[in-house]
Amino acid sequence: MTAQTAFDLIFRNALLRSSATPVDIGVKGGRIVAIEPRLACEAVEIDVGGRLALPGFVETHIHLDKACLLDRCEHNHGSLGDAIRAVSAMKRDFSVDDVYARGAKVLERAIVHGTTRMRTHVEIDPRIGLRSFEAVKALKRDYAWAIDLSLCVFPQEGLTNDPGSDELLVQTLRAGGEAIGGCPYTDTDPNAHLDRIFDLAQEFDVDVDLHLDFDLDPSWWHLDEVCRQTEQRHYQGRVAIGHATKLSALPPERLKAAAAQLAKAGVAVTVLPATDLYLMGREATHNTPRGLTLAHKLAGDGIVCSVATNNVLNPFTPFGDASLLRMANFYANVAHASVSDFDTCLDLVTELPARLMNLNDYGIKLGNPADLVVLDTQDSRFAIAELPDIVMGFKSGRQTFERQRPTLFSPRS
Repeated sequence: MTAQTAFDLIFRNALLRSSATPVDIGVKGGRIVAIEPRLACEAVEIDVGGRLALPGFVETHIHLDKACLLDRCEHNHGSLGDAIRAVSAMKRDFSVDDVYARGAKVLERAIVHGTTRMRTHVEIDPRIGLRSFEAVKALKRDYAWAIDLSLCVFPQEGLTNDPGSDELLVQTLRAGGEAIGGCPYTDTDPNAHLDRIFDLAQEFDVDVDLHLDFDLDPSWWHLDEVCRQTEQRHYQGRVAIGHATKLSALPPERLKAAAAQLAKAGVAVTVLPATDLYLMGREATHNTPRGLTLAHKLAGDGIVCSVATNNVLNPFTPFGDASLLRMANFYANVAHASVSDFDTCLDLVTELPARLMNLNDYGIKLGNPADLVVLDTQDSRFAIAELPDIVMGFKSGRQTFERQRPTLFSPRS
């Protein structure tokens, strides 16, 4: 046993992905100050019981502002265009209180499912104005006790073809927007759209996170321009693309070349399984394509990748519970991941998205915030394989949630 100065809290018997046997984690002032096999100290103790502790799941791409809309539309939409039009009509009537309430519902579910970091995309245009932005800023403030929420402002319905959007984007970047997104496939001048997004990113020194190439026709795409802009502006490591479903439609040699291009440019890729599978290939009569880009394969090629939620209960994705562990399991099933890939699939909702968001204080490491979630398993591969219960969570050493284990009532008990 190693004697230590006083801690505020000690996690006993925590199994980390980096440790073969359980360790103790000492916390002081909300930060991790010791990780050792056995800490000798008088402090509040929480026995993790040899279960797996993670620094929390990292959500890189979700839309809190347009979640939980199924009860407001007769949902029979099948295409991306249908979904955009449906939400465009509804959001004109969004209020700050309405966006806050729907966002809070999803945020709370994400928290109890173990998410500790999140980037949410927030639509900015003349139809919604700044109402969603103000609501999500309030959510960021009110839920900081449990989750770090980052706002990525973006124009969903175009930019050069949507007068007033540019001025609103500038306002939000001045008022706390922490990243900027874009959606070039909805703009009449996609390259000018991208050029302006990168201009604003550089002006305000924020990362870029784009919706890109959301169909299955690989004869054209905007990936080349994104990579060109990234390299030209020395923005490597600060650009991500979401969906990128065209990559799933490439033959092996073209995919190899595209992967090399992405790796060279330092552009990250976020795959959104629930939405990509729901909206892609719906017109097929047989042998329906998945439309799912293989993030775990791209990660093996040196590309920073993540798997994320995107939408919850709306025309883009009429499913969802904000569980990233479930999403990683779903992805692993559909992507034909092998057992040897399961650890990488867990990386896609933990370590890799933290790198995508440039989170330098993420991880169960000395000096970092004491953010932990505990899973009822002793093997990280089984986190993907069996979806174990997430039994408790902590933010900066303060407990944020607990899940009671189910009880079976046998007739003999």
